[in-house]
Amino acid sequence: MNNKAMSAALCLLLCESALLTSSCSFSGEASRPAGASAGGQEAPVNVAVATVRREDLSKQMALAAEFRPYQEIDLHAKVAGYLKDIRVEVGDSVRQGQLIATLEIPEFNNELNQAAASKKRSESEVARARSEVQRAQSVFDAAKLTYSRMAGVSQSTPNLLAQQEVDDALAKAQVADAQLGAAKASLAVAEEQVRVQEANEARAKTMADYTVIAAPFSGLITKRYADRGAMIQAGTASQTQAMPVVRLSQVDRLRLILPAPESVVPQIRIGRHVKIKVPALDQSFDGLVARFTGKVDPATRTMETEVDVANPRRLLKPGMYAYADLSLELKNSALTVPVLAVSRKDKKASVMIVNAQNRLEQREVLIGLESPANVEIVSGLAENELVVIGNQSQLKPGQVVTPKEVVTGGEKGGR
Repeated sequence: MNNKAMSAALCLLLCESALLTSSCSFSGEASRPAGASAGGQEAPVNVAVATVRREDLSKQMALAAEFRPYQEIDLHAKVAGYLKDIRVEVGDSVRQGQLIATLEIPEFNNELNQAAASKKRSESEVARARSEVQRAQSVFDAAKLTYSRMAGVSQSTPNLLAQQEVDDALAKAQVADAQLGAAKASLAVAEEQVRVQEANEARAKTMADYTVIAAPFSGLITKRYADRGAMIQAGTASQTQAMPVVRLSQVDRLRLILPAPESVVPQIRIGRHVKIKVPALDQSFDGLVARFTGKVDPATRTMETEVDVANPRRLLKPGMYAYADLSLELKNSALTVPVLAVSRKDKKASVMIVNAQNRLEQREVLIGLESPANVEIVSGLAENELVVIGNQSQLKPGQVVTPKEVVTGGEKGGR
């Protein structure tokens, strides 16, 4: 075999040897179990964890409702008449006491004039009666004085005056006294008649004032029922369907009436915070429970709960749909973990923690208040411990892991 043939054979042998070595190495790596290192030890597994923290925790219930005006009325006329003038349109803002409309009732002017004339006549009667009282008083005083003198003379000088003269003087004094009494009675009647006429005049003026319709509170005109010249019936008329003039709504503050289920009625409290989400505006607003009926509706098994919502910029409109997160229970500085960290089985709860040696431990815990994101841990955990979150089906106690803290509750961390 020459040198060229020997070189070719050696090269082929080296290639076969290298191929065999590579094949054995690949076979060995393929046969090593998953999760084991080259030396046969288990490799750490990355797990998502969260830190046990203290947070303010609240239990909430989401309820759907719609906004209503804080106050809303249909303004009626108190007297019947023709609509002389209306000064507002739909969408106008009005202040308390602002003029809305006026009615035309010509007969009220006649009533006012008649009442004024009757009052003047009664006042004249009073003046005449007072003069009569003064005249009767003078006559009585003179007759009484005459009788007193004659009686005195008759006593001091008997037989100087005839007894008939003394008796006549007494009779005249008594008549004058009676006339004075009658004059005073006539004066009292005249004065009483003046008061009656004053009351009639005041009534006529009050009825005339009813021709002016003003806003009883500040708000927004949300509906207009009548136009100028329309015949408006008195709002107190029960025999007819009285037509209102306008509808007035107070919208700088709104009511949100929530149908609270019977199961949470004992937890409803005045002043409870409510977070209100309005999909139409894509905004959230704050409100407080202002009042509730205190009675469960037997038809719906709910209790009406009213939340007052300030609306100074009038972004919210009556009739808008909203979702209210009603806070039913609140605990400050509660020890919490994410809901995803808790496993439940047979009415028992447990979590998997990562200890100081980065090994997994199964820990039974007692849970308390729950929110959509977090759970209160009453016992079984300490603050700043690490709990595993997410799928735990492939994990087992004692396993070595590499914890990776993830974002929970709006906080970021790493470990």
